[in-house]
Amino acid sequence: MSWLLPSAIAVPLLAAGLTVLVGRRLAAQRVLAATGVTFTLGAAIALLVQADRGGPVVAQVGGWAAPAGITLVADRFSAIVLTVSAAMLVAVLAYAVGQLGRDALDWWFHAKYLVLTAGVAMSLLTGDLFNLFVGFEMMLIASYVLLTVRTGPSQVRSTVSYVVINLVASALFLVLIAFTYGATGTVNLADLAGRLSEIDPAVSEGLGLLMLVVFGIKAGLFPLFMWLPDSYPTAPAPVTAIFAGLLTKVGVFVIIRTQTLLFPSEGPSTLLLFVAGATMVVGVLGAIAQNDVKRILSFHIISQIGYMIMGLGFLSVAGLTAAILYITHHIVVKTGLFLVGGLVETEQGTGALHRTGGLLHRRPIVAVLFLPLALSLAGIPPFSGFVAKLALVQEGVALGRGVIVAVSLAVGLLTLFSMTKIWSATFWGEPAESAGRAGSGVLAATAVVVATSLAVTVFAQPLIELSARAATELLDPAIYITAVLGGG
Repeated sequence: MSWLLPSAIAVPLLAAGLTVLVGRRLAAQRVLAATGVTFTLGAAIALLVQADRGGPVVAQVGGWAAPAGITLVADRFSAIVLTVSAAMLVAVLAYAVGQLGRDALDWWFHAKYLVLTAGVAMSLLTGDLFNLFVGFEMMLIASYVLLTVRTGPSQVRSTVSYVVINLVASALFLVLIAFTYGATGTVNLADLAGRLSEIDPAVSEGLGLLMLVVFGIKAGLFPLFMWLPDSYPTAPAPVTAIFAGLLTKVGVFVIIRTQTLLFPSEGPSTLLLFVAGATMVVGVLGAIAQNDVKRILSFHIISQIGYMIMGLGFLSVAGLTAAILYITHHIVVKTGLFLVGGLVETEQGTGALHRTGGLLHRRPIVAVLFLPLALSLAGIPPFSGFVAKLALVQEGVALGRGVIVAVSLAVGLLTLFSMTKIWSATFWGEPAESAGRAGSGVLAATAVVVATSLAVTVFAQPLIELSARAATELLDPAIYITAVLGGG
């Protein structure tokens, strides 16, 4: 089973190379892209089943034993996130095939998308800091190009902050790797977990803060989120959807991994809870101030990240269970909302609220797709967002953290307000002038994502139980360390 770990990365990379070789044979490119992404999904499901039944799955690439070689690891947490991410990659690829047409700007889309897929898989499965950097760079290089597909000079300018901030984060990441290796003599995560306890506590604390800054930029945490709201709305809908659904969540994944494995502590973290609350508030206030569908949704990416960090900040099984469930819910819901945003732009030619209206009467299917996703994002029962937020609130009350609980509830109400703002402006009122008609392919792909979101609600109990097992594993670093350094 361990061969699936490198294969989940190598197959989409191989498919990316083949899409370049087939040139402008668009049908062949689509087959290769679908094959590569679907294989990663199948591998993720198989790894999840194996990790849940028998513990972490480990592969030492090249036969070099850890900590010297390249280690790939799939435990319950990484397998859950990879499975949900790969499922959204498949759905968004189907949406893209239906939307992107045959013009020359699209010939290289599939190769870039496959490289992004491989980067996501590598970031989630790697067992050392250096190859985590490589995985991040694979994602970022692909994203730099995907952001400028079908864009003009004004859109390119708006992505400059995305590129510059992430290049700065990448430079800081290299500094982090150098400092970590200099202080401990290793970059293998399992090995680091033991060696950090042997060095000066002040150095260890400094490395922990630097990691939080580096990965906080990737995740869009307060106050490191400034690159996100201006960058995502400029890209085509499928690109924006996969960025919104996945990229910041990979950053959150790494924060949870490093904080629980490398810097375990007893009891809630005041620092993490403060960052979580500030991220929620700033994000939702930014969303309320916007008058464009994609910009509102972009600020909500920031706001919702705060809930995930809130669960981590509790540093308890129940808190991490809620955080993992929230990640699962949010990847699906946020991907779906941006796909619906793309449908609105296709139908009405714009996402600006003052220029839209009446879509419920003219194209009710779009409203039907939007409503459950919006209610889930706001945490309205019985949707998946309510289940995840309820778990967070219950744990916050149990731990006596009333301030962060109150903040999370207030932000939920403001999120509902911003969603009703989109609903009233875009779907009610007099019908705006029609700019086009979304095809059946993009509608079907969006419907699959909405159905997946509803499935998270229907199967909430098994997902909570799986998330609880993953959380228990995260809070017992010895399981991960033994699997990697003990031969897995």
